[in-house]
Amino acid sequence: MTRKRLLLLVPAIAFAALAILFFVGLSEDPSRLPSALINRPVPAFSLPAVDGLDRPGLSEADLKTGGVTIVNIWASWCGPCREEHPILMALAKRSDIRLVGINNKDNPENARRFLGALGNPFAAVGADSNGRITIDWGGYGVPESFIVDGAGLIRYKHVGALYPDDLIGKFGDEIEKAKKPPG
Repeated sequence: MTRKRLLLLVPAIAFAALAILFFVGLSEDPSRLPSALINRPVPAFSLPAVDGLDRPGLSEADLKTGGVTIVNIWASWCGPCREEHPILMALAKRSDIRLVGINNKDNPENARRFLGALGNPFAAVGADSNGRITIDWGGYGVPESFIVDGAGLIRYKHVGALYPDDLIGKFGDEIEKAKKPPG
């Protein structure tokens, strides 16, 4: 009789162990996940401009200009992208950095409408219609922002929307670090 009870408990114990494992694993903050691309060159890519937008497309050569560039991956269908947009507009006014965008899996008309309504902070916007380049960048979703130094090395990755505190906190600190020569 005790052996039967023990056999009945095995599946329940296994289920409980898996539930705990999944809970712990899925409760990790995705913004704290390290990126394997930090301090590595940006991936090779060339994206066309978003159809009908008055900004050029984007390629890795555009990120090796000697100055710090913020690469923001966004989409018109992304709620947090709308939330962070005022921060991007503020970043675009800075003369010490350049802000560019990768429009991820978006309809060009919706992307134009989004930027037309909220303002276009980007010096260039590449259309990543199938999301392949976003994956090459190690993107988990949208929005995500990367700080790229003047040599084209990815120095920092921010997962999720940017907020005012980020500009005076970690993200702002990482922009300043990226301005300094590596070493």
